[in-house]
Amino acid sequence: MSKNTMYLYGKNPVMERLRVNPKSIHKIILKEDFDDKKLLDLIKASNLKPEYLPKNEFMKQQRADRVQGVIAIVDKFVYADFEELLQRPAKTPLTFVFLDNLNDPQNLGVIIRSLACLGGFAVVIPKHESCEVTEAVLHVANGGENYVPVSIVTNMTVALLKAKEKGYWVAGTVIEGGQDLQKFDFTFPICLLMGSEGKGIRPGLLNHIDFKVTLPMKGADLSFNVAVATAIFAYEITKQRK
Repeated sequence: MSKNTMYLYGKNPVMERLRVNPKSIHKIILKEDFDDKKLLDLIKASNLKPEYLPKNEFMKQQRADRVQGVIAIVDKFVYADFEELLQRPAKTPLTFVFLDNLNDPQNLGVIIRSLACLGGFAVVIPKHESCEVTEAVLHVANGGENYVPVSIVTNMTVALLKAKEKGYWVAGTVIEGGQDLQKFDFTFPICLLMGSEGKGIRPGLLNHIDFKVTLPMKGADLSFNVAVATAIFAYEITKQRK
């Protein structure tokens, strides 16, 4: 496999790629007994000729769990240009979710999948000290990467300042001491800044937030992981949009 391609595993990730961006698919590999008619019809409609492999040969290809008998070789993930995303028309602005020092591919994949379900979001990650969009991330995202633009920026502070210049406000999530999530008004252009687990938001970024927002928790003295917390915040933003 070339440096410009990567593997996509599983029925739903491959199905969504076939629906949204079939031109990015170089090759589809199927286990010899694969019989999902819906997916086979999509492959045929995309003028792709799948390669069938015996079980033993197919197993050698996979590097993920729950492959479900289908693997696609696709273009390497392309990050969206952050400044271009800022130029979206005023009627359809994106809500930006900035992820500070997120190092778990599982969490990044879950976040992309959750935001895809809700719609209207984009993800921004730093180039350094953060996981990037890998095959593992795409597998967990379950096709969500086709619906959520992901930007990678050299400097998170500079990116936040550029968003502010375009009329965005920055809400930073904190474990305690912020405004109650359920009482906060998210009905204006917003950047949601999520801190890393354990460390929270870096002090340098805290200097540039406009509001601190807290998710109230009345149960055990624990905390949500960043993927769950992001989904809850994003759901509240979506609810207020409507």
